[in-house]
Amino acid sequence: MNPSICRTLSTICFQAGMLSVILSIWSWWFFNGDTPEQEAHAERLGIFIGLWAPTLLILSNRFDRYADKAKDLPGLSSESETSDEA
Repeated sequence: MNPSICRTLSTICFQAGMLSVILSIWSWWFFNGDTPEQEAHAERLGIFIGLWAPTLLILSNRFDRYADKAKDLPGLSSESETSDEA
């Protein structure tokens, strides 16, 4: 995969993870009702949305690592250039 595509996917996953945290808190606050059933529903919905965040942040980290690995192509690193000159 192209490193720029991996960086873009990493950024998108990171932003989506942060948005998930914000949406989790917002949905819990907004949907919190007067009855115990509405409060329970708001809590469950907030937890459900909040559970997306770790997955998206892990995906962001993985895409970032793949982008770093794609940069290190054999024969193009600075270590091989210095050993060839000596």
